[in-house]
Amino acid sequence: MRMSPASLPRRALAEFTGTAALVAVIVGSGIRADALSQDIGVRLLANALASAIGLGLLIALLGPLSGAHFNPVVTLSEWWSTRPRGGGRDALAYIGAQLAGAVAGALLAEAMFGRAPGAVLATEQRAEPHLLLGEAVATAGLVLVVQGLRRVGRPSLAPVAVAGYIGAAIWFTSSGSFANPAATVGRAFSDSFTGIAPGSVPAFAAAQLIGMLLGMGLAGVLYGTERAAAEPNAADSRRTV
Repeated sequence: MRMSPASLPRRALAEFTGTAALVAVIVGSGIRADALSQDIGVRLLANALASAIGLGLLIALLGPLSGAHFNPVVTLSEWWSTRPRGGGRDALAYIGAQLAGAVAGALLAEAMFGRAPGAVLATEQRAEPHLLLGEAVATAGLVLVVQGLRRVGRPSLAPVAVAGYIGAAIWFTSSGSFANPAATVGRAFSDSFTGIAPGSVPAFAAAQLIGMLLGMGLAGVLYGTERAAAEPNAADSRRTV
């Protein structure tokens, strides 16, 4: 049965909830991995698997409501590509919900593991040029996947495709593929395996925005400017803002 379109408050709540849950998965699995092993490979594998599985499930669950962006670069790239009526207001609401959700998710993960939420900010510096290059590449790839699925009319593949890409990018990029300005802000509130020092956040966010533009440009070159018709299912009614 096809769902009726959700109101903006419900969609924003879905974005808040999904982003909070995603960041809780990322940060929580990083804290757990830190406690279980000192082997960086084991910790990275555990975090990548948890992040990819959690992201796929959240997209499948909340996609029919809000499109399951959970990420300002996805929201901005989809808004710019489609520019629907009222989309600017919706995009602002989504991004605000994503930022708030990311911080809430990081603080929740800290609390679940008996750490004082927000008491200690992350100390891991991640502003080296090669890490910023990796982050731009990771974000460009994510935007290309999202845009490509929509333009070929296969957005229903997003739970598997986006989660699979992020799981791979955590391994093949030097930055660990944050690829999400909201999650980057949230991860600054956890001094753990997945944390990022607050001073590195602006550079990471700038690299992500550059990556977004690169991904959008590449999608335009590969697929053209015309959108393919979306698949006729309930999830598609909220795939973009």
